[in-house]
Amino acid sequence: MRDPLTTLTDAFTSFLFGKVETTRLPVRTSTGQAQAVYLPTAAPGLGDSGVIIGREVYSGKGYIYDPFQLYGQQLPAPHWLVLGESGNGKSALEKTYVLRQLRFRDRQVVVLDAQGEDGVGEWNLIAQELGITPIRLDPTVALDTGIRLNPLDPSITTTGQLALLRTIIEVAMGHGLDERSGFALKVAHAYVNETIVERQPVLTDIVEQLRHPEPESAEAMNVAIDDVRAWGLDVALVLDRLVDGDLRGMFDGPTTVGIDLDAPLIVFDLSHIDRNSIAMPILMAIVGVWLEHTWIRPDRKKRIFLVEEAWHIINSPFVAQLFQRLLKFGRRLGLSFVAVVHHLSDVVDGAAAKEAAAILKMASTRTIYAQKADEARSTGRVLGLPRWAVEIIPTLTPGIAVWDVNGNVQVVKHLITEMERPLVYTDRAMTESSPVDTHDDLMAAAEREAEERAARMEQYAELGDPDATVA
Repeated sequence: MRDPLTTLTDAFTSFLFGKVETTRLPVRTSTGQAQAVYLPTAAPGLGDSGVIIGREVYSGKGYIYDPFQLYGQQLPAPHWLVLGESGNGKSALEKTYVLRQLRFRDRQVVVLDAQGEDGVGEWNLIAQELGITPIRLDPTVALDTGIRLNPLDPSITTTGQLALLRTIIEVAMGHGLDERSGFALKVAHAYVNETIVERQPVLTDIVEQLRHPEPESAEAMNVAIDDVRAWGLDVALVLDRLVDGDLRGMFDGPTTVGIDLDAPLIVFDLSHIDRNSIAMPILMAIVGVWLEHTWIRPDRKKRIFLVEEAWHIINSPFVAQLFQRLLKFGRRLGLSFVAVVHHLSDVVDGAAAKEAAAILKMASTRTIYAQKADEARSTGRVLGLPRWAVEIIPTLTPGIAVWDVNGNVQVVKHLITEMERPLVYTDRAMTESSPVDTHDDLMAAAEREAEERAARMEQYAELGDPDATVA
C-alpha cells in the first residue's frame, strides 16, 4: 500500500504540472531487432537515368549520374570538375565513366591524355580495347611518321584560323598582341589564304609572308613596308618555333589523313610532351580550336571532352578564354567538358584567376577526392561546400569522393567491375611483383590476355539500347 504522503505529493504535483509519465521498465534487445524502430533515411539521389558510378556511402543506394539527363532539370551546365591528389582514384573514375557512357549509341568522347606510362599514354589500353588508334603528338617522330594537325586546315573557318594563330602567339609570348603585331599577322594570313589555293596553306607560308610582306599590305594602311616587316618580326619568331623549333613537325604541314573524327573515342596522346613547358598550353590551344571547328557539330550527338592535367588550360589566360568560349558554345550542341586537376590552388592562385573562376562557375558538378586538411578548407571555401563535407575530405580513402551536383552533396564510393579493372589499372610500374618473367609465363599471360580481350570486345560491341536509362 502506498504511503499517504507520497500519494498526496503526486496529486499536488499532477495538479500543478499535469499528469506524470508512467515509469516504464527497460527493454533489452539486439541491434538486429531494434533497427526496425529507426527507419532508414537517405538524401534524394539524382534519379535512375544515366550511368552507374557506384553507391552512396551512408545509405548504400546506387549512385547514378549523367550530365545530359540532368541538364536543364537539376544542372544548369553539363560541365564537371574532378579534384584530388594522385593515387585516390581520379583516373579510374574517368575511365570507367567513359567506358560506361560509350555504351550509349549517341555518345562520343575526346580525351587529352597528358599522363604516360611505358612510353604511351595511360588511355592506350582502353583505346586498343576499342580498336582505336590514339593521335600521338610526338615531336621526336613528327618529321617522319608522326601525326600533324594543321592550324590552317580548310575545315577551320578563316576567323577561327586567325583566332588560333593569335592564341598560339599570345601563349608563347605570355602577353597579348599589340595592334601593330596583330595587323601584321592579319594581313599575312589574309594574303596566304587568297593566294594559296592548290594545297593546304601551312605555317611556313605565314612565317614567310611575315618576313617578306607584300607592298599592298603597307599601302592599305599608308605605312612603310619596313614598318610592317618590323611589326611582324616577333610574331614570325614565335611561329618559327612550330616550324623549325622544338615543336616542329606537329603543326607545320597538312593535317594527317585518316584521323577518324567519327570514332566513338578519340584520344590525343600528349604524354611525350614536357608538361611543364610552354609547349603544353600551345598544344591545348591548337587541339581545342581544331576540335571546335571540326568535331563539334549539330548532329544530336552528346559529346564529352575530357582533359587530363587541365591546369595547363586554366592557368593560361589566353587558353582559358578560348576554352571558356568553347564551353559556352558547346552547351547548345551537347558538350560536357570534364576538367581533371590535382589541386584547386593550382588554378585559382595562378595567372588566370579571373578566367579560372569563370570556368569553375560553369562546372555544376564537382567531385573531390582526398586532400590535405588545408587544401580541403581552401577547396570548400572556393566551391561553397558544406562544413561536414570539408571535414571528411582529408579522411577519404581511395575510391571514395565527395560529389556536389549543383548543391546535392553526397559521399560516393566508386565501383569498378572485374572486366574494367585491367583497363583502368595504371600503376603497373609500382606494383609488378617480378621484373623478369619466363618465356612460358609470358606466352601463357599473352594467351589469357587475348582471350579476355576478345570477351571484353564482344561485350563492348553489344552497345546498349539508346532508349535505355541505365548503362
